[in-house]
Amino acid sequence: MCGLCGELRFDGYPANLDAIQRMTARLERRGPDHGGSYSDGPLGFGHRRLAIIDLSTHANQPMVDQALGLSLVFNGTIYNYPELRRELLAEGYHFFSEGDSEVIIKAFHAWGETCVERFHGMFAFALWDLERKRLFLARDRLGIKPLYYSADRNRFRFASNTQALLSGGGVDTDIDPVGLHHQFTLHAVVPAPNTILKGVRKLAPGHCLSIDMQGR
Repeated sequence: MCGLCGELRFDGYPANLDAIQRMTARLERRGPDHGGSYSDGPLGFGHRRLAIIDLSTHANQPMVDQALGLSLVFNGTIYNYPELRRELLAEGYHFFSEGDSEVIIKAFHAWGETCVERFHGMFAFALWDLERKRLFLARDRLGIKPLYYSADRNRFRFASNTQALLSGGGVDTDIDPVGLHHQFTLHAVVPAPNTILKGVRKLAPGHCLSIDMQGR
């Protein structure tokens, strides 16, 4: 189990690194082995790592592939990453780590957003394209790994849990009547994208979300 968070600004300001730090701190219990952050203008990432597959520092996150111009924060496991890695090696890609995180980066570069159709596993991740200034988020088909977000005209934030998202500040914490209805009638199950809070939404299982800053 790992924890991820991030912010993308729409108002011309750089990412709020203080907010990223607060959100990352609330994810520490999800990833006691390493904590890191990354920023690129309007985009900021935070990550807490639980090292399982590749225990080396090469697999720490946020993971940045300077050659491909992509950065990643990821929670989960891609079960078929060895097969995908071999396929990508055959296509000429070179790897600096041994785990599944880097496979996501290379797969996205090779196959674009449809790369998620090749992933067998449980996952939630966010990828930032440094050149195109595009943020891409995805969640596994069964929704095993959580991914919550909040958005307004100035920014988009996301995190692995609501506590981290709220710690960033500026979230409407009023009760969502639709979410409350589901909470009571479906025995605590609130279908996506709703949550119990008005200002918090969750990415639906098997769904992706892309935000293109150049197209705004």
